[in-house]
Amino acid sequence: MISTIIFDVGNVLIDFDWDGFMLREFPGASRELIAKLDEDVWGSGRWDRLDAGDDPEEVMKSIVDYDPEHEAELQKIFRNVGGTLRKRASTPAWIGELRARGYRLLYLSNYSHYVMEANPEVLDFLPLLDGGVFSCDVKLIKPDPKIYECLATKYNLVPGECVFIDDLAKNVNAAREFGFHSIQFVTLEQAQRDLNKLLEEER
Repeated sequence: MISTIIFDVGNVLIDFDWDGFMLREFPGASRELIAKLDEDVWGSGRWDRLDAGDDPEEVMKSIVDYDPEHEAELQKIFRNVGGTLRKRASTPAWIGELRARGYRLLYLSNYSHYVMEANPEVLDFLPLLDGGVFSCDVKLIKPDPKIYECLATKYNLVPGECVFIDDLAKNVNAAREFGFHSIQFVTLEQAQRDLNKLLEEER
């Protein structure tokens, strides 16, 4: 029987709108420039180091060193990155409905202290949950199996009694390999439907 539901945060409980952010920050920019900036930030795991708890200044330096020609644009992204995140009005209601059904609710998210501080308001739902793990606090990032183990150890979880919800297939697959029931979030309606079906099957 499932007792615990574990949520990713970005693109599950809040919106992470990178594409929209880039269009707002660089209106009229060429597709080539946007693609280059995307590569600068996300290529070769550079941004992952921020989520893993590395010093923000060092992470920013590594990104700029990769493409010094676009330092001004990269600094702007880093300075305004809180604008990538938005609350989801559906989140408190979803959490409340599952809590009323008696489930323990946790989070497991790749997230950095830098981004938390850039837009703390989007995490105002955290007190509604029973706890969780942010990657920056344990210096591990999904899909590293050790981060799932870290959560399980911290909360004495039995993997077979947990379901994990994430928008990225690689994280879902790693959680499944660890022993969690796992659902890939595509849309809210789909995720809720798949979760309710699983909860019913595992009663």
